[in-house]
Amino acid sequence: MPALKKFSINGAAGNLEGVVHVPDESPRGIVVVAHPLPIMGGTMDNKVVTTLAKAFVELGFVTLRFNFRGVGASSGKFDNGNGEVEDVLAIARYARQEYGDLPLILSGFSFGGYVQACAAQQLHPQQLVLVAPAVGRFAMPDVPDNTLLIHGDLDEVVELQELLKWARPQHLPVIVLAGAEHFFHGRLTQLKQIVLQHFGGTTK
Repeated sequence: MPALKKFSINGAAGNLEGVVHVPDESPRGIVVVAHPLPIMGGTMDNKVVTTLAKAFVELGFVTLRFNFRGVGASSGKFDNGNGEVEDVLAIARYARQEYGDLPLILSGFSFGGYVQACAAQQLHPQQLVLVAPAVGRFAMPDVPDNTLLIHGDLDEVVELQELLKWARPQHLPVIVLAGAEHFFHGRLTQLKQIVLQHFGGTTK
């Protein structure tokens, strides 16, 4: 069974708390997963975030999820994404110190997807995996063309049309889950399978 380890590091705004999912075998890479909007109750224990973490650790990645500044035991306060990008940079730096200079994947859900798209401008990850990223609510930057985008067509928070309008000029493929809403209620297993299949894993 993959191991779970809690960690606490010093970020730009003070303490950052998180959890590392460590695979049974030598890790093939590092994944940092970011959670949804803190001021709407988003935390690293969000079900979409934990689903993504479980998928990545099954695929053999050492996977870190964490609380942004001002959430849980993480110090500081909400900073509209600017400070949260610094949080991701601190987590990625810590991960590479602990686990080596492995290939990096950034993944995020909703607000976390926006933050990871911004962080990618500095970290240049091997790949981005964005689930219902907060397009239209925040100024999403362009992303690499190998970004995996997953969205529900009944998303009531980030409308599919908003995502498509952003993705279209970048020629980005989008995996659309028919009948799924923003939090993927009842569709988390399917979400996990999409990630597993994308990275060449087998569904469990």
